[in-house]
Amino acid sequence: MTKTLLAHALFAALAAATSAAQAETFRTEKHEVRVVTVAKGLSHPWGLAFLPDGRMLVTERPGRMRIVAMDGRVSPPLAGVPEVYARGQGGLLDVALHPDFARNRLVYFSYAEPGPGGAGTAAAMARLSDDGARLENLKVVFRQQPKSEGGNHFGSRLVFARDGRLFITIGERYQMELAQDISVNRGQVIRIEADGRIPADNPFVNRNGARPEIWSYGHRNPQGAALHPQTGKLWTVEHGPAGGDEVNIPLPGRNYGWPVIGYGNHYNGRPIGVGTHKEGMEQAVYYWNPAIAPSGMDFYTGDKFPGWRGNMLIAVLKEQMLVRLELSGEKVVREERMLRGIGDRLRHVRTGLDGYVYLLTDESDGRILRLEPAR
Repeated sequence: MTKTLLAHALFAALAAATSAAQAETFRTEKHEVRVVTVAKGLSHPWGLAFLPDGRMLVTERPGRMRIVAMDGRVSPPLAGVPEVYARGQGGLLDVALHPDFARNRLVYFSYAEPGPGGAGTAAAMARLSDDGARLENLKVVFRQQPKSEGGNHFGSRLVFARDGRLFITIGERYQMELAQDISVNRGQVIRIEADGRIPADNPFVNRNGARPEIWSYGHRNPQGAALHPQTGKLWTVEHGPAGGDEVNIPLPGRNYGWPVIGYGNHYNGRPIGVGTHKEGMEQAVYYWNPAIAPSGMDFYTGDKFPGWRGNMLIAVLKEQMLVRLELSGEKVVREERMLRGIGDRLRHVRTGLDGYVYLLTDESDGRILRLEPAR
């Protein structure tokens, strides 16, 4: 048995030993689900990545990154994390591993970076030390330009495409009109090389006055992103205001409409822009009105919940639930709202290496939860 398989077997044994005492059960359309607390005592956990041995790399919004062992033990904070703007929705945000992490040990993370003018979303790469205690040789690969005051709408998820390029979702920093301005970084999906260089085939590389790192624009606050397991296309979910949360498939150079078009209303009740449609602006694949506040998302690719395979799972903050979307091609054909009554804001969802589903709760005493089949 390989070391990785042995580690997963040990993880399964530890999980079975703790499940009975810590679990609660929910019935869903496809499966009866047991929710197990894997770890707790985290301060607003935001991002989650699985190391090759099954351990979890977790970010906490106040500015800490930790490794969580398979038995739930939480490490001290890793050294080497830069200063973050930990106000409002800002702080240390997403984390992702380089596709060749097993060889190069490179970790990528996004954060609200303080600086002249306030703060902005940034993404950095660093090497995880051999002992897992610190980040080394840090390099910032993207900075939102310009920075601005306030603590809202930073985005941000990190997703590596199959070609090794890095997608970064960024919010419009609550400066909604700038989401239509491609000379600045507001409300966009960014696409860069893993080392921060601009891909030559990005849609605005040769346009005067445009930021060359932009992939798509007209977004509001996209906090979820993942690659479709069959097509390899990037899918995102983003917050609307009082209504108009969206699922999108961002395509190069396309305008997704915020704040000119949208579904629902602003917080003060007035309608969004000119309505729901305008020539030259893309329609969402799916939307919610009223808003549910979707955050992290993933496509389920494991084997523990066969009825969910290929479905989109979305962690929901405001309504404190997990949403499951069934797809037919690029259309949503069914929505199920699961784990109602769980009692926590759900920040992120990931399929684990073991095929279970993992959730982060956005609380001051935040938890890592694991979903298992109840029987």
